[in-house]
Amino acid sequence: MINRIVITFTLMMSLTGSLLGQDSSDQIRRPKAAQGIMLGELTDTSVLAQVRLTATRKEVDRDVPGSIGFVRFLCVEDGRDIGTTPINAIANDGVMLASPVRDYIVRANFQGLKPDTNYACLTWIGSDKNKLKRGPTAYFKTHPGKSNEGDVSFVVVTGMNYAKFHGDNRIDKKIHLEHNNTALPKPYRGLDKHLGYPALASILKLKPNFFVGTGDNVYYDTPKEPRAETIEEMRQKWHEQFVQPRYVDLFSQVPTYWEVDDHDYRIDDGDNTGDHKPSPAEAVRIMLEQLPYAPAENDLTAKTYRTHRISKDLQVWFVEGRIYRSPNAMEESPEKTIWGAEQKEWLKKTLHQSDATFKVLISPTPMIGPDDARKFDNHTNFGGFRHEREEFFGFVKEAGLQNFFLVCGDRHWQYHAKDSSGIEEFSSGALIDANSRPGRKPGDPESTDPDAKITHLYNQDPPSGGFLHIRSKPGTADNPASLEFTHHDEKGEILYTNVKIAR
Repeated sequence: MINRIVITFTLMMSLTGSLLGQDSSDQIRRPKAAQGIMLGELTDTSVLAQVRLTATRKEVDRDVPGSIGFVRFLCVEDGRDIGTTPINAIANDGVMLASPVRDYIVRANFQGLKPDTNYACLTWIGSDKNKLKRGPTAYFKTHPGKSNEGDVSFVVVTGMNYAKFHGDNRIDKKIHLEHNNTALPKPYRGLDKHLGYPALASILKLKPNFFVGTGDNVYYDTPKEPRAETIEEMRQKWHEQFVQPRYVDLFSQVPTYWEVDDHDYRIDDGDNTGDHKPSPAEAVRIMLEQLPYAPAENDLTAKTYRTHRISKDLQVWFVEGRIYRSPNAMEESPEKTIWGAEQKEWLKKTLHQSDATFKVLISPTPMIGPDDARKFDNHTNFGGFRHEREEFFGFVKEAGLQNFFLVCGDRHWQYHAKDSSGIEEFSSGALIDANSRPGRKPGDPESTDPDAKITHLYNQDPPSGGFLHIRSKPGTADNPASLEFTHHDEKGEILYTNVKIAR
């Protein structure tokens, strides 16, 4: 017997019948879901489910046009037995309208789930709310939660550059060489290119419990001309990314958490100053619209920094690195901040309160590195935000945080670094080969560590795309709990593994 759970639906936006009539009858008649279904912000008792209705199943002129229509969600326990569930047995309440105001995206908030339990999220879609047909289905397992042990794994990625992967000829090769310490890598040439990034297939084979995109999920500024500056142009970047079949496959089986960084916020190394397009307000609007950070009723006001207790042994923090930052050009001082006072206070408080065995802080940008000396927008850079970094590292030491680790995105190479304070950082590196580059090493005069004060336990060489796989294993009578960090290339081959034993 399939147990149904109580779910809370939120209508993204109500529209009048006259608005519905503004679209062509052909579009209204046949809504699809080319980008599949995406789950976000999974906990032990809840999850967000998101679908975007489309007029086509594939890209048309570099975009996937949206479609007005209706969506109904249902979450069922023991989801892999749903094949015999008759459509007409599902009540017709909770139907949601997909409108152009929210880019045809609808989002449901499922509450009251059981910890450590398998579920399926079903959808029905159509142009008539009384005549819906089965849409995409997603499968997931809730977290064990604070009171329960569990073997849990997840992947961390960054640098998902669509234009480089597909070989967009509008990319400026000279600028790329100046900014990336390497010539523009060749685009992917595999016969499976139409499926999207091969690393996504490699990730799916590992069957992780969740997926973390740390930022640079799309690139508004690649190619530089034309840049994505309008709402429509920014949305297009997300559409072409998530319509790739390997994303659709992955997200149907692996829930997600998201951060954004400079390239999917405003501009390279960007802050909130200047008259660049998009504006900060537009950037925030689109990130909260396209990614399931929050239930739809507060998707424009949600806090993008948050923490999730995964299991008895594991707690993960996601920090916001763009919205609250001081101007990059501000002279370095105790007042200069990436996080902002409110977020920093929250971060310290929640870290201090946590009794999880392992504490993992996932930052869009590096805190140890080293990075290129020419840069100025992160915690490692000269004239950047080093004071905040040192102050935070001092807090970690003073608070006596044990089994605390940093994970970062942004850098286009994979590494494992150890600061003189003893804090360690793992960089996920770029997801695709075409967006990778040689990394800076301790002692490099063109790095932020010319005096080699940082210890590199691993630095990927030669560079390649890939991802970081992290696995938390509970302890036994004979062995303490452990946290395993494994770097993979985009084909899934293991490059480096480091296992941390609980202290």
